[in-house]
Formats: sequence, structure tokens, C-alpha cells
Amino acid sequence: MSFTRQTRVPQAPTLPKGEPVASYGTYLEAQRAVDHLADKQFPVQNVTIVGTDLRMVERVTGRLSYPRVALAGLATGMWFGLFVGLLLWMFSAGSGSTPPLLAAILIGAAFGVLFSVITYAFTGGKRDFTSSSQIVAAQYAVLCAAEHAHRARALLQEIGGVQSGWPARTAPATLPPSDPSGSYPTPPGAQPPSASPTVPPVGPTTPPAPPQQPPAG
Repeated sequence: MSFTRQTRVPQAPTLPKGEPVASYGTYLEAQRAVDHLADKQFPVQNVTIVGTDLRMVERVTGRLSYPRVALAGLATGMWFGLFVGLLLWMFSAGSGSTPPLLAAILIGAAFGVLFSVITYAFTGGKRDFTSSSQIVAAQYAVLCAAEHAHRARALLQEIGGVQSGWPARTAPATLPPSDPSGSYPTPPGAQPPSASPTVPPVGPTTPPAPPQQPPAG
């Protein structure tokens, strides 16, 4: 009888190792991808789900008021009183006394209302709403060990989201060969530069001779 070896989770926070094989926008899609790999007998102990761009989302569920706080405290107190009453009934079942179940429920409800109202009064109206918080990632990547990455991509082709683990390389720009004559091929759509007009060389200028004075008579 064989058992699947479980991957040991590191105790200290450690970045996961592996090659990205798929990426999804929601956690449910990433979970569905891992379930699909498990159904195909893939060694899922080599797979890791990593959420990137984490955000703390707090969703407001309602407005708080004294009646709502009292009602919530009543329900909590009744459950606590029921639990205590059951414990007392279990330990006093053989004594023949009346089980204090109803009394425990009423006492717990009263204390639950009292404590809830007092706690809400001490807040001073600074938080008059109820909410639910959770950590949400913008993207969920499925990482896999490099030796199993190719098979994981092949299996995930059926549900999509597959991506390559290596970024595409950009081809280097090709420079034109050197041409001593200076004639390079003109790229398509580009206009050849207009030739500057040829200016004949200017030779050295001779300064004009001074005017001659007529002889004195």
C-alpha cells in the first residue's frame, strides 16, 4: 500500500519556487485548475497558488443601532445560556432536581443584551456600521516545479489560462552593413534626404589696387 508523500510546508515565510504555468483572475478559477490537475492524476504537491497585488477589502454589511445591537446580544446570550444549561443538566441528571435549562437561557440572554448595549455605548458612535474584511488578490498564478511544468500546461489547455513561464525575447535590431560609398538602403516609407546644392570652392581674393594719383604739374 502506497501513500502520496506530502510536501513539507516551510515554517518561516518563504517565497514559492516553480515556473508559472497558468494565471487566473479569481481564486475559484485557480482552485478549479488545481482540481483539474488532481483529477488527471497529476502530482499536485508540486503546485502552488500565488496571489499577487494583494488588497484588503472591507465590505459594509449594514448600519448599527441600539435595537440591532440589543438583538445581536440577545441571540449570543441565549446560545451561551443554552450551552451552560446543558452542562448543568448533564451533571445534575442523577440528582432528581429540575433541569435549570430555561433559567440558564434567560439569564444568558439578559447578560448578552446588557453587555452588547454597554459596549456599543462606549464606542461613542465612531463606528456605526458592521462590515466583513478579507484579503483579495488581483491575480492568481499557478506555479509548478520545472520538471512537471510542461505536463501541467498540457493538462490545463482544456480549461484555459495557460501561459509560458519564460518571457518572450526581443530580437536585436539589425544594423546595415558599412558601405564606404555612403549609399545605404532606404527603409520603406522613408524619403531619401535631399542633396544640398553644390557650391563651387571660393578661391583666395586679391585686394583691389589703390587708385593712382595724377602727377602734379
